[in-house]
Amino acid sequence: MSSTDQPPRKVIPIAAAPADSSESEELVSFYEARKKIYPRSISGIFARWRWAMVFLTQLAFYGLPWLQWGERQLVLFDLGARRFYIFGLVLYPQDFIYLTGLLIISALSLFLFTAVAGRLWCGFACPQTVYTEIFMWIEHKVEGDRTARLRLDAGPWNFEKIRKKFLKQFLWIAVALWTGFTFVGYFVPIRQLGGELLALQGGWQIFWVLFYGFATYGNAGFMREQVCKYMCPYARFQSAMFDKDTLIVSYDAERGEPRGPRNKNVDHKAKGLGDCIDCTLCVQVCPTGIDIRNGLQYECIGCGLCVDACDSVMEKMHYPKGLISYVTQNGLRSHWTRAQMLRRILRPRILIYTILLLLLCVAMLVSLTMRSPMKVDVVRDRAALSRIVAGGRLENVYRLQIMNATERAHHYHISVKGLDGIEMASDAEYDVGPAEARWVAVRVQIPYGAASPGSHPISFVIESLDDKARIEEKSIFLVPR
Repeated sequence: MSSTDQPPRKVIPIAAAPADSSESEELVSFYEARKKIYPRSISGIFARWRWAMVFLTQLAFYGLPWLQWGERQLVLFDLGARRFYIFGLVLYPQDFIYLTGLLIISALSLFLFTAVAGRLWCGFACPQTVYTEIFMWIEHKVEGDRTARLRLDAGPWNFEKIRKKFLKQFLWIAVALWTGFTFVGYFVPIRQLGGELLALQGGWQIFWVLFYGFATYGNAGFMREQVCKYMCPYARFQSAMFDKDTLIVSYDAERGEPRGPRNKNVDHKAKGLGDCIDCTLCVQVCPTGIDIRNGLQYECIGCGLCVDACDSVMEKMHYPKGLISYVTQNGLRSHWTRAQMLRRILRPRILIYTILLLLLCVAMLVSLTMRSPMKVDVVRDRAALSRIVAGGRLENVYRLQIMNATERAHHYHISVKGLDGIEMASDAEYDVGPAEARWVAVRVQIPYGAASPGSHPISFVIESLDDKARIEEKSIFLVPR
């Protein structure tokens, strides 16, 4: 029978399917609504390390703008004046190479730490982690522990719930605004900024304080783990930096399975049970809400709180600690000791990262140490081309920007060379104030006929008469046809 002779197939719409059909339909959502996570507080070595990093990072962040270095702020990125003050250094936009070097060093450091021990940055020092920890601490102090927060959110709105929610939001907003104020204080002198805000002056400053305050409030107060899971690119490519000898938070399934509840006085081995009592405490303390017993997941930020939780349970059950721990995949599979795993740290990729990092750091320090205390830009005045002046001499006009990269005034002398009979026809000495950039107009002349028509290379020599610093900048002298 040909295809044209086949009887037509009967098509039954889904909506017309019989009610007693044995086939079940499943609704698949492409977007899962967020389920709020209520992390449980836990104490332990990793929890203490996290709080130590919170104090260390925030002491530096909130404290640095208030420290003075002489007559100025210790750390200030003055975008308006195009000068950046970092301790005793004065940097200009021309020093952008140092920012590039700093970014490369930071990236290599991240690669090194990740290859050694996973997402240490995410778990202990990332601003998202730090501010989320601060906001959750406020929430815990105002609303109570995990059980109390669950009960409060599930209960009806009454005076007590409104009071606690209002107090929490007020404290969150206060911390967020102070964070935004401090951040802007790195770009506008913070004491000046405080006075302007109190007087309701400086529209752009107010805008940026509110902007960064709102970002802190939203990210740390509401989005929390969503930033780590869906917005941060680091979670997506972290596996490219892992290998079998990277220390990561892992669950020992061979020891823990099969899991199940039991009394601590019962011989669980005789019952065929593993060491995991299925208390789910490791899940309850996780700030991203994952179950580490399901294996390594990209949401894991390596904070180690599940290790603290599990160790506390193992201690109560009189079982050996380490059911969840920082181990390597090779170490877990081969039952290596801690010493055996640590010896594998010095593998080729770690040595390469370390050597490159040390070389870059040394090069950066040497470059900063040997950095010239002045900078010069030479620009030909295109509004005044080569011309013949009194005495039958040819003259070109230039504009020189002399940047004093120190914090004391300097006296500079300018000379020129490169052509026979070339000389300065304008003032040759200039004063430039501390951390000041000054534009000066310079006239350069040569005898008529001393050079053939066209452009000729010349060099300006700028010398500091105070500390003998010297710099040469190239330019060209135009001779008309």
